[in-house]
Amino acid sequence: MNPNNEASRIEGQLQTQWRLATNRDLDEGQKIDAMLDLGASYLEADGAWIVEIDQFNNAHIHHQSERHPSITDEIKLDWIRTLSNRIDDNPNAPWITGSMTLAADQPTILYIAAPLWLATKRFGFLCFTNYDNIERDYSPQACDYVDLLAAGFSQILLQIHQQLALQDLALTDVLTGLPNRRAAEMRLNEEIARAEREHSILTVSICDLDRFKLINDHYGHKTGDIVLKRAAHTLQQQMRDGDWIARWGGEEFLIYLHHADSDQAYQAIDRLRLIYQQTPFVANSGTLELTLSVGMASVQADKIDLTRLLADADSALYEAKNAGRNRVVLNRSGQRATLWHAGEIQDALKNNHLIPAYQPIVDLRTGKVVAEEALARLINKQGHPTPAAEFIEAAEGLQLIHLVDETITRQTMAHCVNSQNSKDNPDLAHFVNLSPQFLSRPEMVSGLLDSVKQHCVLCDTPINGVKPLVFEITERQFINDFELLTRQIQPLLDMGFRLALDDFGSGYSSFLYLAKLPISFLKIEGWMVTNMHGNAKIIDIIQAIIDISHKQNIITIAENIEDAETAELLAKMGVNWGQGYYFGRPECNL
Repeated sequence: MNPNNEASRIEGQLQTQWRLATNRDLDEGQKIDAMLDLGASYLEADGAWIVEIDQFNNAHIHHQSERHPSITDEIKLDWIRTLSNRIDDNPNAPWITGSMTLAADQPTILYIAAPLWLATKRFGFLCFTNYDNIERDYSPQACDYVDLLAAGFSQILLQIHQQLALQDLALTDVLTGLPNRRAAEMRLNEEIARAEREHSILTVSICDLDRFKLINDHYGHKTGDIVLKRAAHTLQQQMRDGDWIARWGGEEFLIYLHHADSDQAYQAIDRLRLIYQQTPFVANSGTLELTLSVGMASVQADKIDLTRLLADADSALYEAKNAGRNRVVLNRSGQRATLWHAGEIQDALKNNHLIPAYQPIVDLRTGKVVAEEALARLINKQGHPTPAAEFIEAAEGLQLIHLVDETITRQTMAHCVNSQNSKDNPDLAHFVNLSPQFLSRPEMVSGLLDSVKQHCVLCDTPINGVKPLVFEITERQFINDFELLTRQIQPLLDMGFRLALDDFGSGYSSFLYLAKLPISFLKIEGWMVTNMHGNAKIIDIIQAIIDISHKQNIITIAENIEDAETAELLAKMGVNWGQGYYFGRPECNL
Protein backbone atom coordinates (compact mmCIF):
# COMPACT_ATOMS: atom_id res chain seq x y z
CA MET A 1 0.00 0.00 0.00
CA ASN A 2 1.18 3.49 -0.82
CA PRO A 3 2.62 4.98 2.41
CA ASN A 4 0.86 8.27 1.72
CA ASN A 5 -2.48 6.52 1.35
CA GLU A 6 -1.90 4.53 4.55
CA ALA A 7 -0.95 7.68 6.42
CA SER A 8 -4.18 9.27 5.23
CA ARG A 9 -6.20 6.23 6.33
CA ILE A 10 -4.52 6.26 9.74
CA GLU A 11 -5.27 9.96 10.14
CA GLY A 12 -8.94 9.24 9.40
CA GLN A 13 -8.92 6.36 11.87
CA LEU A 14 -7.39 8.51 14.59
CA GLN A 15 -9.99 11.21 14.03
CA THR A 16 -12.73 8.59 14.41
CA GLN A 17 -11.02 7.23 17.54
CA TRP A 18 -10.85 10.78 18.94
CA ARG A 19 -14.58 11.29 18.36
CA LEU A 20 -15.25 8.07 20.27
CA ALA A 21 -12.93 9.07 23.10
CA THR A 22 -14.72 12.41 23.52
CA ASN A 23 -18.28 11.11 23.07
CA ARG A 24 -20.22 12.27 26.13
CA ASP A 25 -22.99 9.73 25.50
CA LEU A 26 -20.62 6.82 26.21
CA ASP A 27 -19.13 5.87 29.54
CA GLU A 28 -15.45 5.00 29.81
CA GLY A 29 -16.01 1.26 29.37
CA GLN A 30 -18.14 1.74 26.26
CA LYS A 31 -15.53 4.07 24.77
CA ILE A 32 -12.80 1.46 25.24
CA ASP A 33 -14.91 -1.31 23.66
CA ALA A 34 -15.82 0.85 20.64
CA MET A 35 -12.25 2.02 20.12
CA LEU A 36 -10.93 -1.53 20.45
CA ASP A 37 -13.41 -2.80 17.84
CA LEU A 38 -12.46 0.01 15.49
CA GLY A 39 -8.73 -0.67 15.89
CA ALA A 40 -9.20 -4.40 15.28
CA SER A 41 -11.22 -3.68 12.16
CA TYR A 42 -8.62 -1.29 10.75
CA LEU A 43 -5.73 -3.70 11.43
CA GLU A 44 -7.80 -6.64 10.15
CA ALA A 45 -6.99 -8.42 13.42
CA ASP A 46 -8.72 -11.59 14.57
CA GLY A 47 -8.49 -10.48 18.18
CA ALA A 48 -7.76 -7.39 20.24
CA TRP A 49 -7.15 -7.24 23.97
CA ILE A 50 -6.44 -4.83 26.73
CA VAL A 51 -4.63 -6.87 29.36
CA GLU A 52 -4.04 -5.82 32.97
CA ILE A 53 -1.02 -7.12 34.87
CA ASP A 54 -1.57 -7.02 38.64
CA GLN A 55 0.99 -6.58 41.41
CA PHE A 56 1.55 -10.35 41.52
CA ASN A 57 2.28 -10.40 37.78
CA ASN A 58 -0.99 -12.17 37.02
CA ALA A 59 -2.65 -11.32 33.70
CA HIS A 60 -6.34 -10.36 33.45
CA ILE A 61 -8.20 -9.57 30.25
CA HIS A 62 -9.70 -6.14 30.90
CA HIS A 63 -11.43 -5.65 27.50
CA GLN A 64 -11.45 -7.80 24.37
CA SER A 65 -12.73 -7.86 20.82
CA GLU A 66 -12.62 -11.12 18.83
CA ARG A 67 -13.79 -11.33 15.25
CA HIS A 68 -12.96 -15.01 14.78
CA PRO A 69 -12.46 -16.78 18.14
CA SER A 70 -10.37 -19.87 17.53
CA ILE A 71 -8.45 -20.63 20.72
CA THR A 72 -9.55 -21.59 24.21
CA ASP A 73 -9.36 -19.19 27.14
CA GLU A 74 -6.71 -21.37 28.75
CA ILE A 75 -4.43 -21.22 25.68
CA LYS A 76 -5.21 -17.53 25.30
CA LEU A 77 -4.00 -16.81 28.86
CA ASP A 78 -0.87 -18.88 28.24
CA TRP A 79 0.25 -16.80 25.31
CA ILE A 80 -0.83 -13.55 27.05
CA ARG A 81 1.53 -14.43 29.92
CA THR A 82 4.28 -15.20 27.42
CA LEU A 83 3.65 -11.92 25.60
CA SER A 84 3.72 -10.04 28.89
CA ASN A 85 7.19 -11.40 29.60
CA ARG A 86 8.38 -10.30 26.12
CA ILE A 87 7.11 -6.77 26.77
CA ASP A 88 8.85 -6.75 30.15
CA ASP A 89 12.08 -7.68 28.37
CA ASN A 90 11.72 -4.52 26.25
CA PRO A 91 10.54 -1.94 28.82
CA ASN A 92 11.43 1.10 26.69
CA ALA A 93 10.00 -0.13 23.39
CA PRO A 94 6.88 1.76 22.23
CA TRP A 95 5.62 -1.47 20.63
CA ILE A 96 6.79 -4.99 19.80
CA THR A 97 5.76 -7.33 16.98
CA GLY A 98 6.37 -10.99 16.42
CA SER A 99 4.78 -14.40 16.38
CA MET A 100 4.56 -17.35 18.74
CA THR A 101 3.38 -20.94 18.77
CA LEU A 102 2.55 -22.37 22.18
CA ALA A 103 1.76 -25.96 21.15
CA ALA A 104 2.10 -28.15 18.07
CA ASP A 105 -1.67 -28.47 17.68
CA GLN A 106 -2.30 -24.73 18.16
CA PRO A 107 -2.12 -21.98 15.53
CA THR A 108 0.80 -19.65 15.26
CA ILE A 109 -0.16 -16.20 16.47
CA LEU A 110 1.04 -13.01 14.86
CA TYR A 111 0.87 -10.04 17.18
CA ILE A 112 1.58 -6.36 17.66
CA ALA A 113 1.54 -5.06 21.25
CA ALA A 114 2.21 -1.83 23.09
CA PRO A 115 2.48 -1.19 26.84
CA LEU A 116 -0.23 0.73 28.73
CA TRP A 117 0.66 3.14 31.51
CA LEU A 118 -1.19 4.85 34.33
CA ALA A 119 1.05 7.91 34.52
CA THR A 120 4.38 6.28 35.51
CA LYS A 121 2.89 2.95 36.62
CA ARG A 122 2.57 0.01 34.23
CA PHE A 123 -1.05 -1.09 33.81
CA GLY A 124 -0.57 -3.85 31.23
CA PHE A 125 -0.58 -3.87 27.47
CA LEU A 126 -2.67 -3.51 24.31
CA CYS A 127 -2.31 -6.21 21.68
CA PHE A 128 -3.79 -7.14 18.31
CA THR A 129 -3.47 -10.69 16.99
CA ASN A 130 -3.90 -12.57 13.75
CA TYR A 131 -4.20 -16.34 13.37
CA ASP A 132 -4.70 -16.89 9.62
CA ASN A 133 -2.23 -14.51 8.01
CA ILE A 134 1.03 -14.91 9.80
CA GLU A 135 3.00 -14.02 6.69
CA ARG A 136 1.88 -10.41 6.85
CA ASP A 137 3.99 -7.70 8.42
CA TYR A 138 2.92 -4.59 10.31
CA SER A 139 4.02 -1.40 8.58
CA PRO A 140 5.76 1.39 10.52
CA GLN A 141 2.59 3.46 10.14
CA ALA A 142 0.50 0.64 11.67
CA CYS A 143 2.95 0.38 14.56
CA ASP A 144 2.72 4.13 15.15
CA TYR A 145 -1.06 3.83 15.02
CA VAL A 146 -1.00 1.15 17.74
CA ASP A 147 1.36 3.31 19.78
CA LEU A 148 -1.06 6.25 19.56
CA LEU A 149 -3.99 3.97 20.43
CA ALA A 150 -2.10 2.73 23.48
CA ALA A 151 -1.56 6.34 24.58
CA GLY A 152 -5.29 7.04 24.17
CA PHE A 153 -6.30 3.92 26.08
CA SER A 154 -3.77 4.74 28.80
CA GLN A 155 -5.36 8.16 29.28
CA ILE A 156 -8.89 6.70 29.53
CA LEU A 157 -7.73 3.98 31.94
CA LEU A 158 -5.98 6.62 34.04
CA GLN A 159 -9.25 8.58 34.26
CA ILE A 160 -11.11 5.42 35.32
CA HIS A 161 -8.45 4.67 37.91
CA GLN A 162 -8.61 8.22 39.29
CA GLN A 163 -12.40 8.14 39.44
CA LEU A 164 -12.31 4.84 41.34
CA ALA A 165 -9.65 6.23 43.65
CA LEU A 166 -11.81 9.30 44.37
CA GLN A 167 -14.82 7.07 44.95
CA ASP A 168 -12.82 4.89 47.33
CA LEU A 169 -11.57 8.01 49.11
CA ALA A 170 -15.15 9.31 49.47
CA LEU A 171 -16.23 5.98 50.98
CA THR A 172 -13.18 5.30 53.13
CA ASP A 173 -12.24 6.63 56.55
CA VAL A 174 -8.80 8.13 56.05
CA LEU A 175 -7.54 7.41 59.58
CA THR A 176 -8.50 3.73 59.94
CA GLY A 177 -8.84 2.64 56.31
CA LEU A 178 -12.28 1.22 57.11
CA PRO A 179 -15.45 2.03 55.16
CA ASN A 180 -16.88 5.30 56.43
CA ARG A 181 -20.46 5.99 57.51
CA ARG A 182 -21.65 6.76 53.98
CA ALA A 183 -20.20 3.49 52.69
CA ALA A 184 -21.68 1.60 55.64
CA GLU A 185 -25.16 2.97 54.98
CA MET A 186 -24.91 1.98 51.31
CA ARG A 187 -23.76 -1.50 52.24
CA LEU A 188 -26.43 -1.88 54.91
CA ASN A 189 -29.09 -1.16 52.31
CA GLU A 190 -27.62 -3.96 50.19
CA GLU A 191 -27.60 -6.31 53.20
CA ILE A 192 -31.23 -5.41 53.94
CA ALA A 193 -32.27 -6.20 50.37
CA ARG A 194 -30.53 -9.57 50.65
CA ALA A 195 -32.05 -10.33 54.05
CA GLU A 196 -35.53 -9.50 52.78
CA ARG A 197 -35.08 -11.75 49.75
CA GLU A 198 -33.82 -14.62 51.88
CA HIS A 199 -36.09 -13.89 54.88
CA SER A 200 -32.93 -14.14 56.97
CA ILE A 201 -31.72 -12.43 60.12
CA LEU A 202 -29.91 -9.12 60.09
CA THR A 203 -27.89 -7.98 63.09
CA VAL A 204 -26.00 -4.72 63.55
CA SER A 205 -23.87 -3.53 66.45
CA ILE A 206 -22.61 -0.04 67.31
CA CYS A 207 -19.39 -0.09 69.35
CA ASP A 208 -18.15 2.89 71.33
CA LEU A 209 -14.65 3.18 72.79
CA ASP A 210 -15.15 3.92 76.48
CA ARG A 211 -13.82 7.21 77.87
CA PHE A 212 -12.15 8.07 74.58
CA LYS A 213 -12.54 11.80 75.23
CA LEU A 214 -10.40 11.45 78.34
CA ILE A 215 -7.67 9.79 76.26
CA ASN A 216 -7.77 12.68 73.79
CA ASP A 217 -7.77 15.29 76.52
CA HIS A 218 -5.06 13.70 78.66
CA TYR A 219 -2.70 12.16 76.09
CA GLY A 220 -3.42 14.29 73.03
CA HIS A 221 -5.13 13.72 69.69
CA LYS A 222 -2.11 11.93 68.23
CA THR A 223 -2.41 9.20 70.86
CA GLY A 224 -6.17 9.20 70.34
CA ASP A 225 -5.68 8.56 66.62
CA ILE A 226 -3.34 5.66 67.37
CA VAL A 227 -5.92 4.16 69.74
CA LEU A 228 -8.59 4.45 67.04
CA LYS A 229 -6.38 2.75 64.46
CA ARG A 230 -5.45 -0.01 66.91
CA ALA A 231 -9.11 -0.52 67.77
CA ALA A 232 -10.06 -0.74 64.09
CA HIS A 233 -7.29 -3.29 63.47
CA THR A 234 -8.21 -5.40 66.52
CA LEU A 235 -11.91 -5.46 65.69
CA GLN A 236 -11.37 -6.13 61.99
CA GLN A 237 -9.15 -9.12 62.75
CA GLN A 238 -12.06 -10.80 64.53
CA MET A 239 -14.52 -10.56 61.64
CA ARG A 240 -15.82 -13.85 60.26
CA ASP A 241 -16.53 -14.50 56.57
CA GLY A 242 -19.40 -12.24 55.56
CA ASP A 243 -19.01 -9.91 58.56
CA TRP A 244 -17.70 -6.39 58.09
CA ILE A 245 -16.88 -3.31 60.12
CA ALA A 246 -17.04 0.42 59.37
CA ARG A 247 -16.13 3.58 61.21
CA TRP A 248 -19.50 5.03 62.18
CA GLY A 249 -18.15 8.36 63.44
CA GLY A 250 -15.92 9.70 66.22
CA GLU A 251 -15.01 6.76 68.43
CA GLU A 252 -17.91 4.61 67.20
CA PHE A 253 -17.69 1.59 64.90
CA LEU A 254 -20.54 -0.27 63.22
CA ILE A 255 -20.30 -4.04 62.87
CA TYR A 256 -22.52 -6.11 60.59
CA LEU A 257 -22.84 -9.79 61.52
CA HIS A 258 -23.72 -12.13 58.68
CA HIS A 259 -26.46 -14.75 59.29
CA ALA A 260 -26.36 -14.49 63.08
CA ASP A 261 -29.44 -14.60 65.31
CA SER A 262 -29.55 -12.47 68.44
CA ASP A 263 -27.96 -15.11 70.71
CA GLN A 264 -25.16 -15.96 68.27
CA ALA A 265 -24.52 -12.29 67.63
CA TYR A 266 -24.40 -11.49 71.33
CA GLN A 267 -21.84 -14.22 71.97
CA ALA A 268 -19.69 -13.14 69.03
CA ILE A 269 -19.73 -9.46 70.01
CA ASP A 270 -19.13 -10.17 73.70
CA ARG A 271 -16.13 -12.30 72.74
CA LEU A 272 -14.89 -9.37 70.65
CA ARG A 273 -15.38 -7.04 73.63
CA LEU A 274 -13.24 -9.32 75.80
CA ILE A 275 -10.50 -9.56 73.18
CA TYR A 276 -10.39 -5.78 72.92
CA GLN A 277 -10.23 -5.47 76.71
CA GLN A 278 -7.33 -7.94 76.79
CA THR A 279 -5.36 -5.88 74.25
CA PRO A 280 -3.98 -2.98 76.30
CA PHE A 281 -2.41 0.01 74.58
CA VAL A 282 1.13 0.92 75.58
CA ALA A 283 1.65 4.70 75.41
CA ASN A 284 4.79 6.67 76.20
CA SER A 285 3.38 7.62 79.59
CA GLY A 286 2.14 4.15 80.51
CA THR A 287 -0.29 1.37 79.64
CA LEU A 288 -3.91 2.26 78.89
CA GLU A 289 -6.54 -0.30 79.84
CA LEU A 290 -9.11 -0.02 77.06
CA THR A 291 -12.73 -1.17 77.02
CA LEU A 292 -15.70 -0.72 74.74
CA SER A 293 -19.47 -0.66 75.06
CA VAL A 294 -21.76 -2.18 72.43
CA GLY A 295 -25.40 -1.73 71.52
CA MET A 296 -26.96 -4.40 69.30
CA ALA A 297 -30.18 -4.83 67.35
CA SER A 298 -31.28 -7.98 65.54
CA VAL A 299 -34.27 -8.37 63.25
CA GLN A 300 -35.85 -10.91 60.95
CA ALA A 301 -38.70 -9.54 58.90
CA ASP A 302 -40.03 -9.20 55.36
CA LYS A 303 -39.64 -5.43 55.50
CA ILE A 304 -36.76 -3.97 57.50
CA ASP A 305 -36.67 -0.33 58.57
CA LEU A 306 -32.98 0.65 58.62
CA THR A 307 -33.59 3.87 60.55
CA ARG A 308 -35.48 1.96 63.21
CA LEU A 309 -32.85 -0.79 63.39
CA LEU A 310 -30.02 1.71 63.88
CA ALA A 311 -32.06 3.60 66.46
CA ASP A 312 -32.57 0.35 68.38
CA ALA A 313 -28.82 -0.35 68.32
CA ASP A 314 -28.05 3.22 69.39
CA SER A 315 -30.57 2.97 72.23
CA ALA A 316 -28.92 -0.24 73.42
CA LEU A 317 -25.52 1.48 73.29
CA TYR A 318 -26.84 4.30 75.46
CA GLU A 319 -28.07 1.70 77.95
CA ALA A 320 -24.68 -0.05 77.93
CA LYS A 321 -22.87 3.23 78.64
CA ASN A 322 -25.39 4.29 81.26
CA ALA A 323 -25.09 0.93 83.05
CA GLY A 324 -21.35 1.35 83.62
CA ARG A 325 -19.67 0.72 80.22
CA ASN A 326 -17.62 -2.30 79.11
CA ARG A 327 -20.67 -4.38 78.30
CA VAL A 328 -22.89 -5.53 75.45
CA VAL A 329 -26.62 -4.77 75.44
CA LEU A 330 -29.06 -6.31 72.98
CA ASN A 331 -32.01 -4.02 72.34
CA ARG A 332 -35.21 -5.81 73.29
CA SER A 333 -37.47 -3.12 71.88
CA GLY A 334 -36.49 -3.70 68.26
CA GLN A 335 -38.69 -5.29 65.63
CA ARG A 336 -37.44 -8.82 66.30
CA ALA A 337 -37.35 -8.47 70.09
CA THR A 338 -40.86 -7.03 70.31
CA LEU A 339 -42.68 -9.53 68.13
CA TRP A 340 -43.40 -11.86 71.01
CA HIS A 341 -44.81 -8.94 73.04
CA ALA A 342 -47.24 -7.79 70.35
CA GLY A 343 -50.03 -10.26 70.93
CA GLU A 344 -49.77 -10.06 74.72
CA ILE A 345 -49.92 -6.25 74.84
CA GLN A 346 -52.77 -6.09 72.33
CA ASP A 347 -54.72 -8.71 74.27
CA ALA A 348 -54.13 -6.79 77.52
CA LEU A 349 -55.47 -3.58 75.95
CA LYS A 350 -58.48 -5.38 74.53
CA ASN A 351 -59.37 -7.39 77.63
CA ASN A 352 -58.65 -4.76 80.32
CA HIS A 353 -55.58 -6.59 81.57
CA LEU A 354 -53.53 -3.40 81.64
CA ILE A 355 -54.00 -1.70 85.00
CA PRO A 356 -52.26 0.90 87.20
CA ALA A 357 -50.26 0.14 90.33
CA TYR A 358 -50.04 3.09 92.73
CA GLN A 359 -46.84 3.97 94.60
CA PRO A 360 -46.97 6.55 97.42
CA ILE A 361 -45.01 9.80 97.38
CA VAL A 362 -44.39 11.44 100.78
CA ASP A 363 -43.44 14.84 102.13
CA LEU A 364 -39.90 14.32 103.46
CA ARG A 365 -40.43 16.88 106.25
CA THR A 366 -43.68 15.49 107.65
CA GLY A 367 -43.71 11.90 106.38
CA LYS A 368 -47.25 12.43 105.13
CA VAL A 369 -48.38 10.84 101.86
CA VAL A 370 -48.99 13.77 99.52
CA ALA A 371 -49.18 12.03 96.14
CA GLU A 372 -49.00 8.73 94.35
CA GLU A 373 -47.78 7.65 90.94
CA ALA A 374 -49.75 5.38 88.62
CA LEU A 375 -47.39 2.78 87.13
CA ALA A 376 -48.58 0.50 84.33
CA ARG A 377 -48.87 -3.23 85.03
CA LEU A 378 -49.77 -5.97 82.57
CA ILE A 379 -51.69 -8.90 84.04
CA ASN A 380 -50.17 -12.02 82.51
CA LYS A 381 -51.87 -15.32 81.75
CA GLN A 382 -51.12 -16.53 85.27
CA GLY A 383 -52.94 -13.53 86.71
CA HIS A 384 -49.77 -11.86 88.04
CA PRO A 385 -48.82 -8.23 87.34
CA THR A 386 -45.87 -7.72 84.98
CA PRO A 387 -43.72 -4.65 85.80
CA ALA A 388 -43.65 -1.85 83.25
CA ALA A 389 -39.92 -2.33 82.66
CA GLU A 390 -40.69 -5.64 80.94
CA PHE A 391 -43.14 -4.35 78.35
CA ILE A 392 -43.14 -0.53 78.09
CA GLU A 393 -40.20 -0.38 75.67
CA ALA A 394 -41.88 -3.09 73.60
CA ALA A 395 -45.10 -1.06 73.56
CA GLU A 396 -43.09 1.92 72.31
CA GLY A 397 -41.49 -0.20 69.60
CA LEU A 398 -44.89 -1.52 68.51
CA GLN A 399 -46.38 2.00 68.41
CA LEU A 400 -48.85 1.05 71.17
CA ILE A 401 -47.56 3.27 73.96
CA HIS A 402 -50.19 5.96 73.37
CA LEU A 403 -52.89 3.34 73.94
CA VAL A 404 -51.16 2.24 77.15
CA ASP A 405 -51.09 5.90 78.31
CA GLU A 406 -54.78 6.33 77.50
CA THR A 407 -55.76 3.16 79.36
CA ILE A 408 -53.75 3.94 82.51
CA THR A 409 -54.82 7.62 82.53
CA ARG A 410 -58.50 6.76 82.23
CA GLN A 411 -58.28 4.35 85.18
CA THR A 412 -56.26 6.86 87.20
CA MET A 413 -59.01 9.44 86.70
CA ALA A 414 -61.58 7.06 88.13
CA HIS A 415 -59.22 6.32 91.03
CA CYS A 416 -58.77 10.08 91.57
CA VAL A 417 -62.56 10.56 91.79
CA ASN A 418 -62.80 7.81 94.42
CA SER A 419 -59.93 9.35 96.37
CA GLN A 420 -61.58 12.79 96.30
CA ASN A 421 -64.95 11.45 97.40
CA SER A 422 -63.48 9.37 100.24
CA LYS A 423 -62.41 12.61 102.00
CA ASP A 424 -59.41 10.71 103.49
CA ASN A 425 -56.85 12.83 101.67
CA PRO A 426 -58.58 15.28 99.32
CA ASP A 427 -55.32 17.12 98.53
CA LEU A 428 -53.62 13.96 97.23
CA ALA A 429 -51.91 14.49 93.83
CA HIS A 430 -52.07 11.72 91.24
CA PHE A 431 -49.10 11.38 88.88
CA VAL A 432 -49.52 9.59 85.55
CA ASN A 433 -47.11 9.25 82.62
CA LEU A 434 -47.85 10.64 79.16
CA SER A 435 -45.55 9.85 76.24
CA PRO A 436 -44.74 12.18 73.33
CA GLN A 437 -46.61 9.69 71.13
CA PHE A 438 -49.77 10.42 73.11
CA LEU A 439 -49.30 14.19 73.24
CA SER A 440 -48.63 14.38 69.50
CA ARG A 441 -52.15 13.08 68.78
CA PRO A 442 -54.61 16.01 69.12
CA GLU A 443 -57.59 13.67 69.06
CA MET A 444 -56.25 11.79 72.10
CA VAL A 445 -55.58 15.01 74.03
CA SER A 446 -59.09 16.18 73.16
CA GLY A 447 -60.52 12.85 74.28
CA LEU A 448 -58.58 13.11 77.53
CA LEU A 449 -60.07 16.55 78.23
CA ASP A 450 -63.58 15.25 77.55
CA SER A 451 -62.96 12.36 79.91
CA VAL A 452 -61.69 14.78 82.58
CA LYS A 453 -64.89 16.81 82.37
CA GLN A 454 -66.97 13.66 82.73
CA HIS A 455 -65.02 12.49 85.77
CA CYS A 456 -65.07 15.93 87.41
CA VAL A 457 -68.86 15.79 87.38
CA LEU A 458 -68.63 12.65 89.51
CA CYS A 459 -66.70 14.42 92.27
CA ASP A 460 -68.82 15.33 95.31
CA THR A 461 -66.96 18.64 95.57
CA PRO A 462 -66.28 20.57 92.34
CA ILE A 463 -62.59 21.11 91.69
CA ASN A 464 -61.86 24.59 90.40
CA GLY A 465 -58.42 25.82 89.41
CA VAL A 466 -55.55 23.37 89.97
CA LYS A 467 -56.52 19.73 89.35
CA PRO A 468 -55.11 16.85 91.40
CA LEU A 469 -53.90 15.05 88.25
CA VAL A 470 -50.23 15.60 87.32
CA PHE A 471 -48.83 14.48 83.96
CA GLU A 472 -45.24 13.21 83.82
CA ILE A 473 -42.96 13.36 80.81
CA THR A 474 -39.57 11.69 81.05
CA GLU A 475 -36.29 13.51 80.48
CA ARG A 476 -34.96 10.36 78.79
CA GLN A 477 -37.20 11.02 75.80
CA PHE A 478 -35.45 13.42 73.45
CA ILE A 479 -37.62 16.38 72.45
CA ASN A 480 -36.28 18.72 69.77
CA ASP A 481 -39.34 20.96 69.34
CA PHE A 482 -40.34 22.45 72.69
CA GLU A 483 -42.66 24.98 71.09
CA LEU A 484 -44.64 22.15 69.49
CA LEU A 485 -44.74 20.22 72.77
CA THR A 486 -45.93 23.32 74.62
CA ARG A 487 -48.77 23.74 72.13
CA GLN A 488 -49.66 20.09 72.55
CA ILE A 489 -49.89 20.24 76.35
CA GLN A 490 -51.35 23.75 76.58
CA PRO A 491 -54.98 22.50 76.61
CA LEU A 492 -54.09 20.33 79.62
CA LEU A 493 -52.42 23.23 81.40
CA ASP A 494 -55.41 25.47 80.66
CA MET A 495 -57.65 22.85 82.29
CA GLY A 496 -55.60 23.12 85.49
CA PHE A 497 -53.29 20.13 85.20
CA ARG A 498 -49.66 20.38 86.21
CA LEU A 499 -46.54 19.00 84.56
CA ALA A 500 -43.79 16.86 86.12
CA LEU A 501 -40.39 16.11 84.61
CA ASP A 502 -39.34 12.53 85.36
CA ASP A 503 -35.80 11.04 85.49
CA PHE A 504 -34.15 14.46 85.66
CA GLY A 505 -30.42 14.10 85.02
CA SER A 506 -30.62 10.90 82.99
CA GLY A 507 -31.05 12.09 79.44
CA TYR A 508 -30.08 14.63 76.86
CA SER A 509 -30.62 18.26 77.81
CA SER A 510 -31.89 18.49 81.38
CA PHE A 511 -31.81 22.24 82.02
CA LEU A 512 -33.18 22.99 78.57
CA TYR A 513 -36.37 21.24 79.65
CA LEU A 514 -36.63 23.49 82.68
CA ALA A 515 -36.07 26.59 80.57
CA LYS A 516 -38.58 25.66 77.88
CA LEU A 517 -41.41 23.88 79.69
CA PRO A 518 -43.78 25.00 82.50
CA ILE A 519 -42.58 22.41 85.03
CA SER A 520 -44.26 22.19 88.46
CA PHE A 521 -42.53 19.03 89.74
CA LEU A 522 -39.05 17.71 89.13
CA LYS A 523 -38.25 14.05 89.86
CA ILE A 524 -34.53 13.47 90.51
CA GLU A 525 -33.09 10.48 88.63
CA GLY A 526 -33.14 7.38 90.85
CA TRP A 527 -29.61 6.33 89.89
CA MET A 528 -28.18 9.48 91.46
CA VAL A 529 -30.18 8.89 94.65
CA THR A 530 -29.00 5.28 94.87
CA ASN A 531 -25.34 6.22 94.37
CA MET A 532 -25.11 9.47 96.31
CA HIS A 533 -23.70 8.03 99.54
CA GLY A 534 -19.97 8.72 99.79
CA ASN A 535 -19.94 10.42 96.39
CA ALA A 536 -19.42 14.15 96.82
CA LYS A 537 -19.80 14.84 93.12
CA ILE A 538 -23.30 13.31 92.92
CA ILE A 539 -24.33 15.09 96.12
CA ASP A 540 -23.18 18.39 94.62
CA ILE A 541 -25.20 17.72 91.46
CA ILE A 542 -28.32 16.90 93.47
CA GLN A 543 -27.82 20.02 95.56
CA ALA A 544 -27.55 22.13 92.42
CA ILE A 545 -30.81 20.63 91.14
CA ILE A 546 -32.50 21.40 94.46
CA ASP A 547 -31.25 24.99 94.53
CA ILE A 548 -32.36 25.87 91.03
CA SER A 549 -35.71 24.15 91.56
CA HIS A 550 -36.40 26.16 94.70
CA LYS A 551 -35.59 29.39 92.86
CA GLN A 552 -38.10 28.40 90.18
CA ASN A 553 -40.75 27.34 92.75
CA ILE A 554 -40.55 23.76 91.47
CA ILE A 555 -41.28 20.92 93.90
CA THR A 556 -38.47 18.33 93.92
CA ILE A 557 -39.15 14.61 94.27
CA ALA A 558 -36.35 12.09 94.87
CA GLU A 559 -36.91 8.60 93.47
CA ASN A 560 -35.48 5.23 94.53
CA ILE A 561 -35.33 6.00 98.28
CA GLU A 562 -34.67 2.65 99.93
CA ASP A 563 -33.83 3.53 103.55
CA ALA A 564 -34.28 6.07 106.34
CA GLU A 565 -30.70 7.34 106.09
CA THR A 566 -31.18 8.38 102.45
CA ALA A 567 -34.54 9.97 103.21
CA GLU A 568 -33.07 12.01 106.09
CA LEU A 569 -30.07 13.16 104.03
CA LEU A 570 -32.29 14.28 101.15
CA ALA A 571 -34.62 16.10 103.52
CA LYS A 572 -31.67 17.99 105.02
CA MET A 573 -30.51 18.92 101.54
CA GLY A 574 -33.89 20.46 100.83
CA VAL A 575 -35.67 17.85 98.67
CA ASN A 576 -39.42 18.32 99.11
CA TRP A 577 -40.91 14.89 98.47
CA GLY A 578 -39.66 11.31 98.24
CA GLN A 579 -40.65 8.09 96.49
CA GLY A 580 -39.25 4.57 96.81
CA TYR A 581 -39.60 1.17 98.47
CA TYR A 582 -38.82 2.73 101.86
CA PHE A 583 -42.21 4.43 101.73
CA GLY A 584 -44.09 1.74 99.86
CA ARG A 585 -44.11 -0.49 96.80
CA PRO A 586 -46.50 -0.04 93.86
CA GLU A 587 -49.77 -1.82 94.58
CA CYS A 588 -52.51 -2.92 92.18
CA ASN A 589 -56.18 -3.02 93.05
CA LEU A 590 -56.72 -6.58 91.82
